[in-house]
Amino acid sequence: MRKQEIKEPLCEDIAGKDCGLKRVIDTIGGKWKIMILCVIDKNEVVRYGELNRSIDGITNTMLAHSLKELEADGLVERKQYDEIPVRVEYNLTEKTKSLIPILLELKKWGEDNL
Repeated sequence: MRKQEIKEPLCEDIAGKDCGLKRVIDTIGGKWKIMILCVIDKNEVVRYGELNRSIDGITNTMLAHSLKELEADGLVERKQYDEIPVRVEYNLTEKTKSLIPILLELKKWGEDNL
């Protein structure tokens, strides 16, 4: 007799606050956040204006709001230079760099299945 394998559920507490999958979706979900991460990943260091030009349809308000949330969640690092005019650059944190291979797998799945 073979031992029956125990299947790991996606979430122990379906959609509860302790569900890791829900926390990921809450953090990077929505219309713009993954696109912002894609632009920063592609360019490594990006200024606000470049992000705004690269993401078709995003408003200044939504870009600023999404960047603040990504920074607060530790996914994007904001570096401000004391120059006139002020220069601000964004780059991915190490935590986000570890997420990129997972996003690439999702991208591949989407290309293969959707």
